[in-house]
Amino acid sequence: MNLFQPERGYRYNSDTLLLYDFISSFHPKGQLLDVGCGCGILGLLLKRDFPSITMHLLDIQEQNCMIAHANAEQNHIEIASFTCKDFLETKFEHKFDMIVSNPPFYHKGGVKSEDDALSLSRHSSALPFAAFASKVTKTLSNRGYFCFCYDAKQLDHLMATLLANGLNVEDLCFVYPKEEKEASLVLIRARKNSKTLCKIHPPLFIYTGETFSPRVQAIFERSQTKSLTWKS
Repeated sequence: MNLFQPERGYRYNSDTLLLYDFISSFHPKGQLLDVGCGCGILGLLLKRDFPSITMHLLDIQEQNCMIAHANAEQNHIEIASFTCKDFLETKFEHKFDMIVSNPPFYHKGGVKSEDDALSLSRHSSALPFAAFASKVTKTLSNRGYFCFCYDAKQLDHLMATLLANGLNVEDLCFVYPKEEKEASLVLIRARKNSKTLCKIHPPLFIYTGETFSPRVQAIFERSQTKSLTWKS
């Protein structure tokens, strides 16, 4: 899949590809919304692999929406709607069966980017998780799913906030740079109005020695993405 990306500003990284693989393992179906879609990579990959789903893309930045639209056309993938608005302020005509997102999660102690577009894409102040979870609950259908990735060090806050908003974590996977390192990312699938016990999946290691682990290499090969420079 050829994907235009901005020359400057936020460009997708391996987090999104790991999230794509995690979501794919659950065979998504129905109406899906990708919040903060960026260049559209997550939603486009899911729609490519699961053509029966109805995919909607949303991003607050106009340039991202333009790029996502161009990427859908470039790869001949049908997207039901493109919304260029703040998710927290958007009113939807219907509920979604699944909301997916690689949201901004750099915490308040981190360094903000001086670039406004980068800050919107990376810093949690652009989409505070408590407000995000509240809006997700209102936007999901009953028993709908919320699949996302986040900074593993903020797991206590995530779990408490999800439960407070009626979202029960059913699946959780920690991502580690290397076996001897601390977890850097967590992949989560939560469900609205669920009482299912949480399943902790085997850990995912990015590197084995100095090379990508076989599992991560397989994810990259499956995604088959190639970046192209977007010239506005």
